[in-house]
Amino acid sequence: MTARPVILTGDRTTGPLHLGHYAGSLQARLARQDSHDQYLLLADSQALTDNAQDIGKVRRAVIEVATDYLAVGIDPAKTTICLQSHLPALAELTVLYLNFVSVARLERNPTVKEEIRLRGFGRDILAGFLCYPAAQAADITAFKAVAVPVGADQLPMIEQTNEIVRRINAAAGRAVLPEAAAVVSEVGRLPGIDGRAKMSKSGGNAITLSASAEAIAAAVRAMYTDPGHLRATDPGRVEGNVVFTYLDAFDPDRAAVAELKARYAAGGLGDAAVKRQLEAVLQDLLAPIRARRRALAAAPDHVLAVVRAGTERAQARTEATKRELVEALGLFRL
Repeated sequence: MTARPVILTGDRTTGPLHLGHYAGSLQARLARQDSHDQYLLLADSQALTDNAQDIGKVRRAVIEVATDYLAVGIDPAKTTICLQSHLPALAELTVLYLNFVSVARLERNPTVKEEIRLRGFGRDILAGFLCYPAAQAADITAFKAVAVPVGADQLPMIEQTNEIVRRINAAAGRAVLPEAAAVVSEVGRLPGIDGRAKMSKSGGNAITLSASAEAIAAAVRAMYTDPGHLRATDPGRVEGNVVFTYLDAFDPDRAAVAELKARYAAGGLGDAAVKRQLEAVLQDLLAPIRARRRALAAAPDHVLAVVRAGTERAQARTEATKRELVEALGLFRL
């Protein structure tokens, strides 16, 4: 039987997942768990790169994020859910890979540079944060993943992973590790409900997957639209209008969305009517997820058992890759 391609993805454990995660990655994971050998990483070690002052938050979010995975339909019989900090081979490979990349190259990584700017680190950047591209390369290669779902802003990370892979393979004299292809979501980064470029838990502009019906309604009412659209009869702007961005991402009736856009742009359709449509779509999407999540939250031992079993499977795979790499590079073995 032909082996299925390996895909690796995951999330930082800093809090509950939100609609941005669902649009950007969770839907793709659901679609691929029948066709790929999929590993889903609870990235608690990565979360510490900028949350070391609040380890409790990172620890609590492990089960929270795992619960979200199961609530949206991730099947642990098809997808291996595993905990990053309990896979020692990942840390060992990270240290090894740091010998194959320069500080200057890490600092030139566009994704790292932008995150440093946004967080105001300047030169006071934590070493773990700066070296994250090497750690991500370890994550990807330890599973020998050939596909990694990412947003367009993360493409430089995959490029750097493949640079490290080529250097490792050159040092080994053979192709020990495969290069990985980025799988970019058709849905771009979902903006926050306030119109800011990024939906985030810390920014207070996100709709979580566990949001109540009342919270969803309130979030939609507060959504940024077209500030120049003062009356229903006024022509409105569709581009940059958060409500339409969310309809594009979540409303399966493409023809109905196109009709709403045409009416809004021509004048004759108020913001309230468009928001009612979006609220109905989001309520239908999140109600079953919320119900499943509530049941799972009442059985935390079950969720923990899923994470433990997946981590054990992942340990076996990542340790095997590490041993193969140590042998291929000719490192001393006791």
